[in-house]
Amino acid sequence: MLYVVRHGRTAANASGLLLGHLDPDLDDLGVRQARLLAAALGPVDRVVSSPLARTRQTAEAFGIEVDVDDRWIEMNYGEFDGRPVAEVPAETWAVWRADLDWAPPGGESHRDLGIRVRAAMEDLFDASRTSDVAVVTHVSPVKAALAWTLGVGDELAWRTYVAPASVMVVGAGPAGPSLRNFNDVAHLAEG
Repeated sequence: MLYVVRHGRTAANASGLLLGHLDPDLDDLGVRQARLLAAALGPVDRVVSSPLARTRQTAEAFGIEVDVDDRWIEMNYGEFDGRPVAEVPAETWAVWRADLDWAPPGGESHRDLGIRVRAAMEDLFDASRTSDVAVVTHVSPVKAALAWTLGVGDELAWRTYVAPASVMVVGAGPAGPSLRNFNDVAHLAEG
């Protein structure tokens, strides 16, 4: 099974900031979420993480060696990184939603993000047929992984929500990937 999970909460997430390559630690709630997430998934055979601190801290809660893969890093928001979501002009959001190739100044497009995440999913998928693999990543890569799983375009990103410490489960069916669960946060109610 392949578990694609979002990291636990940070203070920047809680404040409504766009958080791309900035590298804050988990806040106290995020640490608790990471613990609950790892306990809910139980023992896994492999843990893969984005290189950023918030994902590595979440991944470490599994208690096994963590493989860092740069392809799982959050979207590069360029000049928007650390900016309150509410301060991005409505016109900018409209352009961003309409064009998968548009990127914030100095940042990355949804199409480019999708290309790197799809390659990472392909690399892990065969192993997930016989072992349990947990990938700890960020909002945008989770959405791109969902698009890969469903065989749809990256515009899906604008129609999905990914909660902190949520779980997406991808199984391996005879015809390829099979979405088993998405944005599951039931494990967080335990703490």
